[in-house]
Amino acid sequence: MNKRLLSAILLTHMTLAASAQPATKTVHLKIIETSDVHGHFFPYDFMEKKPIKGTLVRANYYIKKERAKYGDNLLLIDNGDILQGQPCVYWSNYVMPEDENLAATVINYMKYDAETVGNHDVEPGHKVYDKWIREVRCPLIGANIVKEDFKDGPANPESVYTGLKPYSVHYMDGVKICIIGMLTPAIPNWLNKSIWKGMAFEEMVSCAKKWVKYIQDVEKPDLLFGLFHSGLNGGIKTDEYEEDATESVAREVPGFDIIFFGHDHQVHNEWITNCEGQRVLCIDPSCYVKNVAEAEISLTYKNGKLTKKDISGKIVSVLDEEADQEMLTHFQPTIEKVKQYVGRKIGRFESPIYTRESFFGNSAFTDLIHNLQMQISKADISFNAPLAFNTVIKAGDVTQGDMFKLYRFENLLFVLRMTGEEIRKHLEFSYDMWTNTMTSPDDHALRLNSAATDDQQRTGFQYYTFNFDSACGIDYEVDLTKPDGEKVRILRMSNGEPFDDQKWYKVVMNSYRANGGGELLTRGAGIPQDSLAHRVLFHTDLDQRHYLTEEIRRMGTVNPKPNHNWRFVPEEWVKPALERDRKLLFGK
Repeated sequence: MNKRLLSAILLTHMTLAASAQPATKTVHLKIIETSDVHGHFFPYDFMEKKPIKGTLVRANYYIKKERAKYGDNLLLIDNGDILQGQPCVYWSNYVMPEDENLAATVINYMKYDAETVGNHDVEPGHKVYDKWIREVRCPLIGANIVKEDFKDGPANPESVYTGLKPYSVHYMDGVKICIIGMLTPAIPNWLNKSIWKGMAFEEMVSCAKKWVKYIQDVEKPDLLFGLFHSGLNGGIKTDEYEEDATESVAREVPGFDIIFFGHDHQVHNEWITNCEGQRVLCIDPSCYVKNVAEAEISLTYKNGKLTKKDISGKIVSVLDEEADQEMLTHFQPTIEKVKQYVGRKIGRFESPIYTRESFFGNSAFTDLIHNLQMQISKADISFNAPLAFNTVIKAGDVTQGDMFKLYRFENLLFVLRMTGEEIRKHLEFSYDMWTNTMTSPDDHALRLNSAATDDQQRTGFQYYTFNFDSACGIDYEVDLTKPDGEKVRILRMSNGEPFDDQKWYKVVMNSYRANGGGELLTRGAGIPQDSLAHRVLFHTDLDQRHYLTEEIRRMGTVNPKPNHNWRFVPEEWVKPALERDRKLLFGK
């Protein structure tokens, strides 16, 4: 046998042996999620007029580094609540609505691959979010945001609200990925129906079940993700739905590999075992782009068949990341325009105001809003809560930027009919969330966890301050030695007239509260959710901040003072207790 023939035979044997071995391929992917951005695009706080850490400009520097490593194997997703927060988004939504929405411009610039919708993306109203949906170039997904006239049934892409998709499909190095988007269905508990007219919001577990089945049957993906604007658990729970349903979906709906979520402004990175014994990574970066959530995935294929998945999750801080100078330069003209807008003088305060005083009794901050609400609406009684834990507006010139500290959200102003008894029950529910029942002088006055660290006390307390309603127009006492439901004693109307449990009163509040937000009107006052719309006597067309701004501009100079129309009792117990709690929450 000659050498040439022998070589040919050996080569043939080697080729056959190689083809008999299974072809193995490993693919490495990275997924990065942002959530609850709330307009924190640039490393500058337009309210406080100073630089800040984090933000999308810093996140983008980190994302660019990861893209350099992973190339096209990196997927960038956002979980909504991007259209309300920093003044730059208000400026874009309402002051410069003819331009492309700034949130859309930023999403497009950063080359996001998918985006879902948050409740604060619905709140700005149809004119804003319909335009934003059209302008965002990546898929905007929301499987449970359906057309109002759609009757619940089998999964149907045509059922989803115009401009949205139920899920998105992505291909990365031969890997097929599907992402189902969902929004907390609690929108009707917070927003007037005119804001979400044409929409309906399906319960998340049942919606996820039908879409997972549809995707598995039709798309047959290698990986299935959730992108949910809904917290892990808790929040509002009704017979129809849960506000924060991520955990429920993870446990009850097999098929998900990872659920990226948000809405609750908390950091989560945990594995949940579903009803079939499979582990699902559930990860949430919290808010304001202090962190990003990321998943690293390795997929092993043999002869084209997926045989192994390795998934890990990590929360990455971008607080101290470098700012992306290229992105800053690109957006610098916009930043300068927003700075000019927030720098406009509105009026002047003769004394400073602090939200933190609102937790310990009457405060000039809360009562200024109470008084302005009463002036604007001519109501009998006002409800208002501090929308921030520890904000100050200094004495001196008040600018447009300060108005975002005075009132953080684009709520409307509503006036409802309520009986005296409902008003008292509403306040009972509020103070029960806010205050402790003291059994000795050494107890906390506020509802703090005595076993927790200071940081935990701050976190747990500050998260709910937007539900801590006090009232103006009535004089009352809150007895912290009484049990829940029996703390509030209304003494009289503040004008000296008697207060009557059976009488109807005109009560002014924000639209979030008027539509059931915080459940103070429903679980507290006992008004059925479907009856709230019939109680409305009046509501503004524009956001509350607009009218507060106009009123302060009209007044020129304002000297905010507490109304002193309510107090905690018994004073010999509560005064030292409140001082102790103040130090725990805010230090000396």
